[in-house]
Amino acid sequence: MRHIRISMAQLGRVFALAFALVLTIGLFSPQGSAFAAPTPSGTGAPTGTSAGTPAGTSADPAAHPVPKSPDEPADNRPTPGEVDTGSGTGSAPQKASRSGSPAKAVKKLGSLAADANGCDTALFGSTGGDALVKAVESASLDCLGKLYDITGTDAGNTFREPQMVAVADALRTASASYDGTDSGSVAQLVAFLRAGYYVQWYNTDAVGSYGSALQGSIRGALDAFHSAPHAKDVTEANGQILSEAVVLIDSAQENARYTGVVKDLLNRYTPAWTGGMWSAVSHTRLILENGLGDDAFNAALAADPAVADSLASFVKRNSSMITGGDLATGLGIDLGAFLEQPVLRAQARPLVKELVNAFPLVGATGPLTMNLAWFTEKRDEGHCSYYGLCDLPTRLAPLVLTVDRVCSPTLHIRAQALSADELDGTCSSLANEDALFHSVVKDGGPVADDVNTSLEVVVYDSSYDYRLYAWSMFDIDVDNGGMYLEGEPSEPGNQARFIAHEAEWLRPAFSIWNLNHEYAHYLDGRFDFHGDFDAGQSVPNIWWIEGFAEYMSYTYRDVSYDDAIAQAALGTYELSTLFDTTYENTDQTRTYNWGYLAVRYLLQSHPQDVAAYLARTRTGDYTGARAVVTGIGTSYDADFAKYLAACGAGDCGTLQPAAAPLCTDQDTRRYEQGCRRDGVSATTGNYSYNFLNLPAGVKQLTITTSGGTGNADLYWNPGNWATTGSYAAKSTGTGNGETLTVTDPPAGWVYFSLHAQDGFSGVTVTTQY
Repeated sequence: MRHIRISMAQLGRVFALAFALVLTIGLFSPQGSAFAAPTPSGTGAPTGTSAGTPAGTSADPAAHPVPKSPDEPADNRPTPGEVDTGSGTGSAPQKASRSGSPAKAVKKLGSLAADANGCDTALFGSTGGDALVKAVESASLDCLGKLYDITGTDAGNTFREPQMVAVADALRTASASYDGTDSGSVAQLVAFLRAGYYVQWYNTDAVGSYGSALQGSIRGALDAFHSAPHAKDVTEANGQILSEAVVLIDSAQENARYTGVVKDLLNRYTPAWTGGMWSAVSHTRLILENGLGDDAFNAALAADPAVADSLASFVKRNSSMITGGDLATGLGIDLGAFLEQPVLRAQARPLVKELVNAFPLVGATGPLTMNLAWFTEKRDEGHCSYYGLCDLPTRLAPLVLTVDRVCSPTLHIRAQALSADELDGTCSSLANEDALFHSVVKDGGPVADDVNTSLEVVVYDSSYDYRLYAWSMFDIDVDNGGMYLEGEPSEPGNQARFIAHEAEWLRPAFSIWNLNHEYAHYLDGRFDFHGDFDAGQSVPNIWWIEGFAEYMSYTYRDVSYDDAIAQAALGTYELSTLFDTTYENTDQTRTYNWGYLAVRYLLQSHPQDVAAYLARTRTGDYTGARAVVTGIGTSYDADFAKYLAACGAGDCGTLQPAAAPLCTDQDTRRYEQGCRRDGVSATTGNYSYNFLNLPAGVKQLTITTSGGTGNADLYWNPGNWATTGSYAAKSTGTGNGETLTVTDPPAGWVYFSLHAQDGFSGVTVTTQY
């Protein structure tokens, strides 16, 4: 799997357009977690990217999005682009206030009227006019709250337009004498109307349409209430009613008419406002968010720039409340959304410019500034110099990615917040995966023209931090679980990069989401697939690309892939069908679970076919690789079905053993039981000399070499340095995939060497006895 607008809705894909659809249908979770993380540094967009890429896409054609985890927790802090309006007041009426669930919102007001011993909601549909008004006024708010759930005939009888008109007219009358309390049952009348708009929205066929009669009545009611002197009382009694009356503006889709209410509440607010008064000012965001994009609402804001001023002023006056998920942050972001509307852009620009430069980009104010920055880049393109944000990626790098570790010449970690132990674990996790990879695919070194000699792993502290910063720092879509950017592997200076985040939902355990799966993609691309990712998609190769990465991840981590095993028991797909998997015809289960099963079956049962397939992908002969699997056709389908039945019952066969750990002796020539060394090298005609000190009683010694470039031949000599002229055994095949097995080796010092038939480097050597 591979790979935001820090946005609420734009999904990315870069593998294929259909992948976005797959992500939308269901979140992929190919692996429950990954191992450890990398570290920070760095700057700017990867090779091949450019500014101004449309939201929801990646500028890099070889970018691989990683699905989110279904266990990723919700975060109440806003992510860039979350307030992405444009549809105007077409949003559904709110059943509950921002402060809680529908039930809580109703019970909060319930203290204003005693609970009835019984609540017959059918009563409201069996009467009308003054009788209906009296029934509403005498009902408890808990009882009225149950009206949100009525449907069908009951909904039509209760909330048809004449019923709503009668109650709206009653609200207008009651508001004329409103004293700041519920003595006139204003709360009940508002509650009925809110429920009516909500039910009508979801049950239009049953309730019918609302027209000019109700519009006239509700405007009269809202005019009367919001102009009542006591509607401005700063008391809890008024606040509870006022907050619901503010929501009623949005429910009735009268946002454009009452921008003055928004302005008044924002300007009058002080930190002393709590409870109902706090809810009232908070609910102004409903009017703003659901109104922006509506022509009438935009026109009202354009005619009164003081509304935008009130938003900016609120943020500046109340900056002490900023924590990331607070009201000031939200209102500041609402101001940023003005930039989406051409008619409001001119008045918003100077205000947004001031705010985005007034607060730090990181810390508690990061959600505010980075969301505003998103709007300036994505909704007011071409004006970064005006906002002073053209160098934003460069400025963010040292502020966000404060940790930097070079694990090896081939692996660089940049991170937001990793400890030394976490860095050590991540470096080891990735380095140790190399040996398993090379032992499975038996490659002969990097494919031709691939200069992706190193991988940069960027790790944000959480999924939220990834969404907050990565869109700017790397010019990528971020509504996903991470992104692998392969770039153009044949271009000198290209930097392969995996942009990831910690799986914060697994804490206190440390894990980087999809780390080992994505590292397998990097290795597969460098050693098995010629050209960039798109080149490999000229024929259906997804079964291998995603299935093999899953195989590597689960095998290396020694974790049972329970989801895949459960799928095996179902026997849904034939192997021949899986060979035709593309991002256009697949879903989460087929891509990952079934890709894994197909790859595991072939590696265990038909490794010669895997070798033939990879021999062609390594040269860029994708037509030939396709011919290998089409040549298999349906011939393995019956055997695959038997394998699935056994696997589903718990017998999936033997996995490739995990890679040996690195040898620990400081003398890099010395090997021990069950260890390995990476990056072994020698120039043409020279040797890499090595030795072991075997205990008595060893029955079998196995020495293997894999990976790297060039051609290393393996020689063994029990009594002295092994050379081409002095050896007891040798393995001299083409490439670096050599193995020597020695039966009953002598105790004590024994020797083996790698001779450079052609200069070699990056070879992994493993000893086992």
